[in-house]
Amino acid sequence: MASSSHYQYHKDDDDDDDIFDDLFENFIPEPKQRKPRIFIERNREEGHDQLWNDCFYDNPTYPHNLFRRRFRMNKALFLSIVHRLSSEVAYFQPTQDATGQSGLSPLQKCTAAIRQLTYGGGADTVDEYVRLGETTARKCLHEFSAAIINLFGDEYLRRPTAADLERLLNIAEHRGFSGMVGSIYCMHWEWKNCPNSWKGMYSRGTDKPTIVLEAVASYDLWIWHAFF
Repeated sequence: MASSSHYQYHKDDDDDDDIFDDLFENFIPEPKQRKPRIFIERNREEGHDQLWNDCFYDNPTYPHNLFRRRFRMNKALFLSIVHRLSSEVAYFQPTQDATGQSGLSPLQKCTAAIRQLTYGGGADTVDEYVRLGETTARKCLHEFSAAIINLFGDEYLRRPTAADLERLLNIAEHRGFSGMVGSIYCMHWEWKNCPNSWKGMYSRGTDKPTIVLEAVASYDLWIWHAFF
């Protein structure tokens, strides 16, 4: 009798396990399979050669005035920035992958960053010409901005001294702009962490509070700024 009860007990356990397995299979979704990453062969080396011939060759495709418009600076200044970054910042130094193929050149990375800053477009807008993807273009912009602040901040991004102002005023007067120290530009920056009690004073008719950034740049690209 005891043996029969023991057998019935185990049989009921097996039935319960089968029911639980059926419920588990029916109600628990199967994990989604990760989609494979799509590789795009962008021919980076050919992109570098095209960029070099278009803008930096001895007899480039596009003349100086077009370079100045698209890069917002003259060619000599841009090349000096590229040289400093490729010499002193690891991210902008030339590299090779495991197959021996050259990575993106310093010119391509710096051009991608400058084009985004110049035109204010999305990171994917430089893909077809500079030959790099959206994520890489965004990283180029971040690394470029950080490197500029680190390498040139102490010299060009600082408060003016009395000697600086006197020099700039003298140059401006000589050029026929008496009393001028530089060109002024203002823009609104969203204040993400603005205290709730202050939002009404900074919203300026919009839902999001902003702070005005005023930047002053001299003829030699010496810049200072202020928030208000």
